[in-house]
Amino acid sequence: MKGYMNRVDTKRLIIMVFGNVFLGMGISIFKLSGMGNDPFSGMVMALAESSGIAYANFLILLNLVLFGIEFITGRKYIGAGTFVNAILLGYIATFFHSTWLNLWGEPQLFWQRVVIVAIGVVVCSFGVSMYQTSDVGIAPYDSLSLIMRDNFPKISYFWHRMFTDALCALICFLAGGIIGLGTLVSVFGLGPIIHFFDVNFTRKLLAKKGSKGE
Repeated sequence: MKGYMNRVDTKRLIIMVFGNVFLGMGISIFKLSGMGNDPFSGMVMALAESSGIAYANFLILLNLVLFGIEFITGRKYIGAGTFVNAILLGYIATFFHSTWLNLWGEPQLFWQRVVIVAIGVVVCSFGVSMYQTSDVGIAPYDSLSLIMRDNFPKISYFWHRMFTDALCALICFLAGGIIGLGTLVSVFGLGPIIHFFDVNFTRKLLAKKGSKGE
């Protein structure tokens, strides 16, 4: 652990933490819209509700299982970001969702829900950009498609990710979860916006003094 901390500078760790905060905020905004979440979060929410376990607690339990897979087959993807995401993301999302409900309540009009979805896309993309580009550990679920790509390199990462997301969406649907506009936008719309933030914000921030290896 000491050697790992010596290789990772404080700036990247801070960016990763803030990235997870924004990601959790984005997940909570999607949930507030009532029009579906990203496939993995939607699946976890649906399974948590059907099992009677709080979302944040269920997410940790599932991440323990997925971490076992990551530890065995993709240990190189494990870092501080893995644990922050796996342990804290659910609680961050729950905190913000409760905050939105207390401040504004649930949106009633369709156009309000659509606007909230659009805000969720931007916030989630910003968070993912900071969390992933900081390069200090990948969440257990996110590591699955990377591990699959490593083992089946002839198939592009895009299709591995589409497979895991499609499987989560199917489980979400079967568990009674919401598959809607938010889900579709998360699958097809996050990528370009994440790339925008990567190029125009996160990479520039990391390129300044304090970047990895300095």
